[in-house]
Amino acid sequence: MSWDQFDNLEKHTGWGIDFLERYTKFVKERADIELSYAKQIRNLSKKYQPKKSREEESRYTWCLAFVTTLRELSDSSSQREALAENLHTHIVTELSRYIQELKAERKSHFQDGRRAQQHMENSWKQLESSKRRFERDCKEAERAQHYCDRIDTDSKTDGEKARQVAQQKQQAAEESRKDYLTSLNQFNQDQQQHYHTLVPVIYQRIQDMEERRIERVGEAMRTLAEVERKVLPLTSRCLDGMTEAAESVQPRDTRQVVEMYKSGFEPPGDVEFEDYSATMRRSISESSYLDSRAEGRRHSRKLWPFIRKNKPPPPPPTSPTPGGVANSPLSPPPPTREPITQRLNELMTSGSRTRKQCLRSLKRGGSAPEDCSHLPPEQRRKKLQTRISNINREIQREREQRDALLKMREVYERSPEMGDAGSLEPRMDEVKQSLERLEEELHRNQGWLVEAESRLAEHSRRRQSGGCGFNSQVTTPDGSYTEDHSAELHFKSRSSEFDDDFDDEEPLPSIGTCKSLYPFQGQNEGTISMVEGELLSVVEEDKGDGWTRVRRNHEEEGYVPTSYIKVFLDSNAKGAMTYI
Repeated sequence: MSWDQFDNLEKHTGWGIDFLERYTKFVKERADIELSYAKQIRNLSKKYQPKKSREEESRYTWCLAFVTTLRELSDSSSQREALAENLHTHIVTELSRYIQELKAERKSHFQDGRRAQQHMENSWKQLESSKRRFERDCKEAERAQHYCDRIDTDSKTDGEKARQVAQQKQQAAEESRKDYLTSLNQFNQDQQQHYHTLVPVIYQRIQDMEERRIERVGEAMRTLAEVERKVLPLTSRCLDGMTEAAESVQPRDTRQVVEMYKSGFEPPGDVEFEDYSATMRRSISESSYLDSRAEGRRHSRKLWPFIRKNKPPPPPPTSPTPGGVANSPLSPPPPTREPITQRLNELMTSGSRTRKQCLRSLKRGGSAPEDCSHLPPEQRRKKLQTRISNINREIQREREQRDALLKMREVYERSPEMGDAGSLEPRMDEVKQSLERLEEELHRNQGWLVEAESRLAEHSRRRQSGGCGFNSQVTTPDGSYTEDHSAELHFKSRSSEFDDDFDDEEPLPSIGTCKSLYPFQGQNEGTISMVEGELLSVVEEDKGDGWTRVRRNHEEEGYVPTSYIKVFLDSNAKGAMTYI
């Protein structure tokens, strides 16, 4: 570095420190971005975590794969957080401390340089001062000598005085000359030391400082790359986990859906041909059908105690066929229902207030029976099998605990100093009672399972023999099914006492609308007729028996097959109107 570029060197080193501070700020902002990104990714993963109430999601591989993806994404966000922390620790903090040290070192070097320059300036000023004084004294001595030479010719007294002054001026000039020589030698020495010793040393120190700064910048950039490279394998493993989760998705999950919603109901048999070629036969058939329909209404007038007397009683009806379009290929399969005779029998023996509450609960979808009879046959069988498996596991745990207590009691009896055998009796009694309760519950559920499997076997035999429907159903002349009235007549004498219990009950509110997809003739008690494309209000959803309760014009109310309508709940009621 040239000796005369001290100011430029000062500007360059200052710019170098500014660059280092700017790079440190860049790394800090990069770390903050990584930290913010990790936080947003973690919040996104938490947001899309499956709800605990959606337990069915754990059955399907695509749901499990998504959960694994969210977990791996959360792990990758942890790696981004680690990256941000390493950037702060290894680069930002270290560079900030180094910048402070660098500023102090630079200040020291340039202070030494300024002191050397100031010393040279002072030496030069002293040289100039002695030089000017020597020049002045020489001129004064010369003038004094000329004056002395001129006075010698005129007067001896004045000449003597002039000679003395000239001698004094000569002595002063000689002394100034000596001072000037001394200052000149000193300045030359200082200048030699300044330009050949002090300045090169100071410039060398500044150069070393600048090289260390540049090297530190390179190390910081290399550290930045290395820190991020260490995170890449962990992030890559997270991506591998996401890939494995994606590969674990199995399209065969549809089999689980089939098993979960398999009801066990048998499809209906073929519809018999009705011969309308004979007019007399048709007239007789229609006449007998109308008589039987009127007679059936008289017999079942007050058999369903769930609504007011001034409305048609709506028992869950049996499976109809589409009215007027029995052989149409668009006709949906008629739904089936489960008889509720057993549940009504249990309610007949209770008190009036209790009956009222239980019947309302039954009508509005109350608690399910313990034997799972409200479920379809196949679902009931699976539910009971799961329950029996859980009970068996509990029984096994209780037996293991009982065996452990028995062994402990034997140890206490052989070695009384280890404990009192009598203190175990209360716990053994509890285990014994628990085992008795579990075995009783197991026996009860096994009986229900045998019943469910026998019903499934009976349905299978009927299907193989060509039959369809239950024993309690008979076929009417128009091809629809009606339930045997023997059970209803059994409750006829008791049903009248329930009517008064529900006279003060308000009608059920509408929970949506529905549009009929097929025409339906409500020929059974509690049903309501409808034409294709008709819009009705939904009062009660399908409870699993294949029927939906609807209302027309706030007056007429009854049940229609669920497969004959398209239901729109309140949130989609407006869409239903536009659909119509």
